[in-house]
Amino acid sequence: MTILGIETSCDETAAAVVESGRRILSNVVASQFDVHRRYGGVVPELASREHLRAIVPVVRQALEDAALAYRDLSAIAVTCGPGLVGSLLVGICYGKALSLSLNLPLVGVNHLEGHIHAVLLEHPDLEFPALAMVVSGGHTHMFWTTQTGPGQLSYRLVGRTRDDAAGEAFDKVAKLLGLGYPGGPAIDRLAPRGNPRAVRFTTAKMKGNTLDFSFSGIKTAVLRHVQAAGMEEEIAWRKRLLEQNPRPSIEAWLEAIPRPTLDLIASFQYTVVAELVRHAVAAAERENARSLIISGGVACNTQLREAFRSETVAWPVYFPPPKLSTDNAAMIAAAAYPKLAAGKLADLTLAAEASLPL
Repeated sequence: MTILGIETSCDETAAAVVESGRRILSNVVASQFDVHRRYGGVVPELASREHLRAIVPVVRQALEDAALAYRDLSAIAVTCGPGLVGSLLVGICYGKALSLSLNLPLVGVNHLEGHIHAVLLEHPDLEFPALAMVVSGGHTHMFWTTQTGPGQLSYRLVGRTRDDAAGEAFDKVAKLLGLGYPGGPAIDRLAPRGNPRAVRFTTAKMKGNTLDFSFSGIKTAVLRHVQAAGMEEEIAWRKRLLEQNPRPSIEAWLEAIPRPTLDLIASFQYTVVAELVRHAVAAAERENARSLIISGGVACNTQLREAFRSETVAWPVYFPPPKLSTDNAAMIAAAAYPKLAAGKLADLTLAAEASLPL
């Protein structure tokens, strides 16, 4: 079965063709970074408009790259949530139109489940039950994941952020420090140049479910540090640099960032990564997991990958490759395959759900 996947949950218009839930025939992503960069984050209305512009050419490119025609497809899969409602609606409406006009089955896919299947595309034989952590700009969730049949998975939420997602904290701190958008890659590049223990951040002690996360406190702590250190002029200088060169080299960054700021960046990243690892290990111990799955955009972070692969983590840890860590449609098509095989289809009443649970 050859499935066309469509992903428009946030600010990337993506389409991919995946065969039998395993073999990626094409994977096309149109990014909106340049549109949202000037605002320091995603503007929902602009995201929707960009999806409308990009959806048709992106799908056509995915079919062209796969050397297929519309008549060669077996099904259409679309992300139906969670995400920005306006963005989701673009993909859902286009997917419905294709399904209706081509008389093909329609499958609705949860975006979070897609991120988990991004790992299974590369590691189909990993051991279950597994502790799956999806960590991105919009999500920081941990799921107890079990296999109920060939390719069939079930999920139970064991921990989630109560405020900012980890990727959101990266982006907001980067914006605060004048590092531009998206913030995660900039912080990841700069953090190795600073001392990760120079600035001590306290972490939240959660009441109730101790496996839940909170990242708003560390974001506020960075703000207080900036105010106390009088960094406003330095930050304004970096913002002017970004206006002249939106993609500065690491050498240009280092000329614009003094040592104390590099230490602050390194300490922030170190604290966030340590929190993610600590919670994942605690959840894996409590649930007696056989493996760990780490996915989502923040899974691209170099220090996060190194921390999970250190000797302190006793389980095999599986990451998707970077191109499948960020939002993409190959993961949506892969997640749709077992649903299609089981006859779990959607119809024209499929709706966008901003907070769709997994």
